Formats: sequence, structure tokens, C-alpha cells
Amino acid sequence: MDGIYDSRRALGGFLRARRGRVAPERAGIGGGAVGSKRRRVRGLRREELAQLAGISVDYYVRLEQGRATAPSAEVLDALSRALGLDAAERRHLDTLAAGRPDPVPRQRIGPGLRRALDAMDGLPVFVTNHRLDVVAWNPLGAALMGGLDVPGRRDANNARFVFLDPAARDLHPDWEARAAEAVGQLRVAAGRHPDDPELTGLIAELADASPEFRRIWDSGEVTMCAAGRKRLRHPVAGLLELDFETLHVPAGPGESGLVLHVFSAAEDSPEAAALRKLLA
Repeated sequence: MDGIYDSRRALGGFLRARRGRVAPERAGIGGGAVGSKRRRVRGLRREELAQLAGISVDYYVRLEQGRATAPSAEVLDALSRALGLDAAERRHLDTLAAGRPDPVPRQRIGPGLRRALDAMDGLPVFVTNHRLDVVAWNPLGAALMGGLDVPGRRDANNARFVFLDPAARDLHPDWEARAAEAVGQLRVAAGRHPDDPELTGLIAELADASPEFRRIWDSGEVTMCAAGRKRLRHPVAGLLELDFETLHVPAGPGESGLVLHVFSAAEDSPEAAALRKLLA
């Protein structure tokens, strides 16, 4: 991933990106607005973050430059607090600091998972791997997500679909949030599997083809699959606001842990009626 991701400099790049997103005022540091005579950098300076974390400036600079390795748990705790990292970002920081990449996983859709998809025929469901490839679905999930089961209708990789297919902006009214989500998940995957050539190729491809991907990537976005509500716009079912859950499928030795995405709506809601219409 020349120019976009280098596993040897991933820790420093992540710290630098997160440092740039911390408002000095939020950290109790004055100095005026960016671009003023008093302050010419966005976010925290290196020496300011080092002071907040209680570590030497020289050591922090060596961390950013990749010249210091294996920082202690105490240093990571201090940096996490100073940067205001959430749980997903802290886990990613630990992964990068450990410097022990997971092996590139294989992928298997077992018969039990296939039966589970078929049994949930009243709910839209699809399954993704760590590269955001959609590797399995049920009919309602395929229909809701833009025709996954129609050859050539849309790219089976969710990140490539979001950034390179104009239809994604119709499907996702909150496109910016979905784009940041995709980038954040790919960043987590890259930290865990930096030796996966398909993943590195995907990230390089998106960085070359989409300025918006590169902009979000450079912000240091990190996202873990979770739960909540999403809005989707379907040509038949209309605008839907659905609950979603992400369920992690345990991996066997040398296999890829897959993620099951399940959408639903309250029984008497307009969205539930729209899903029944779509299923019919």
C-alpha cells in the first residue's frame, strides 16, 4: 500500500492522525485558532501530547517516526487518555503497538451458517469478511442492499460499492457516515492482517480512485462493527430506518471470523410493513 499504508509506520501514522483531531482547548491548552499568529498547527503539537501523556518529547517523536517499538501498557494508557480514544480506537492502538500481525485467514461458509441465513427469511441478513466482501446473504438481505444476488448489479465488496458506485449514495442517505464506517473497519483489518495482499490491494485501489476515501483514511478513522439504527433507501420499499445488529461468527483454526449483519423493525412499524412488501 505504497503511499497509503505501511505496517512499519502504522502506529506513528495513527498517533499523528489522532493528535491532529484533538482540539487544544479540549485538552486545556490555549493558543488561538489554526492559522493565527499564535497557532499554525491543527490539533495538538507533539510536545503538547507528550506533556499531557506524561512522557518525554523525544520518546514520543520516536514513536511517531517508528524508531521506538513495543511501548509499555502504561504509555499506551496515557496516550489513550490524552487522545480521548474510544474502546475501538484503544484496541486498534494495542494491535499496532504489539506488532504481531494475525495470519491471513481463510474463509469458510459452513452449513450451519447457511441454514441460519435461510431460517431468518423475514429479516434482511448478509455476511461480510474482514475485507468487507459480502460472502453470503438471504434473499431479503440481497434485495435490501442493492441486488447482491443479481450478477453485475453491484460490487460484492461493500467498501468498493460505497466509494466507487454512484448507486451507493441513493441506497445510503447518510453516505458520509457509511463511508467513514467502511474506512474505519478496513483500518482495523489492516492493523490485524497487514500481510493480506487482497486487503492491501483493495485499500491502495480505493485510495487511488477516490479522494474521499483518502481524506477519511488520513483522518485516522477506526470503527468496530456494533449495533444501532441505519437509514436505507430502496426503490420499492422506500426510505427505511432499521435497527441493526452485528454478530461475530467464531472462526476455526486458520479461518476468518465472519460478521453477520441483521436488520429488523418493530412489528407494527411502517418499516416492518415495507419489509414484508419487499419480501413478497
